[in-house]
Amino acid sequence: MRHAVITAGTKGLGKKVTEAFLQNGYSVSITYFKDEHAVEKLKEEWKESLHKIAFFQGDITDKSFIKQVVTKTMERFGRIDCLINNAGPYIFERKKLVEYTDEEWEYIINGNLNSVFYFLKEVIPIMRNQHFGRIVNYGFQGANSSSGWIYRSAFSAAKVGLASLTKTIAYEEAEYGITSNMICPGDIAGEMKEASIAESKGREDTRKTPIGRSGTGEDIARLILFLCNENSDLLTGDVIEITGGLDVIHKHRHLPINDAK
Repeated sequence: MRHAVITAGTKGLGKKVTEAFLQNGYSVSITYFKDEHAVEKLKEEWKESLHKIAFFQGDITDKSFIKQVVTKTMERFGRIDCLINNAGPYIFERKKLVEYTDEEWEYIINGNLNSVFYFLKEVIPIMRNQHFGRIVNYGFQGANSSSGWIYRSAFSAAKVGLASLTKTIAYEEAEYGITSNMICPGDIAGEMKEASIAESKGREDTRKTPIGRSGTGEDIARLILFLCNENSDLLTGDVIEITGGLDVIHKHRHLPINDAK
């Protein structure tokens, strides 16, 4: 049985990814920060599969926590085939770089870039020994070309750095049967993060894209599952956008700062 480690996998986009892996026969290790209610809800929904699930509460910027996740996962399941770096701290308030505090900047960089480095250091040796591994990181539309993202300087800087790291790992680890890719979700908000594709069709209250429906968590989970397939080894070092044709990063480009908040 293949095993996936999914950060922030109890709710939002991460929950749909967790469900996709479970539905396809994987066992999973899931990290979460604080939301015990989301954990209990997931346990109830998957009570017949709890023998295949391990939950870990902690901060992904804490190196000791990451070591604990990997060590205990190996003790219980004996392998790690997929690492899905779904967790990514985000500051919703729109503000320019000079308005960020040092603490906010470090919070975003540590949560979106450094934490992935810590996980890779722990997991890649395991995947090398298996001669198989699938790594999936999350970015944003334009990360592949280092696009500037107005009012999102810290987040965009971290994710552009992660895009480069994603490609570097793809080159360095290809000989060991390890692939590394980045996916870039579009404007998937609120309840649509845990929605199915069927639920997004025909709704008037969801954010629109040129294709006529909102993106969903299922859209993201389907692509991740495909990238993790053993026959998807030709896909590595890629940055794939899932936006439905929507220009996400320029939505607020021409808005004054006070109007954009």
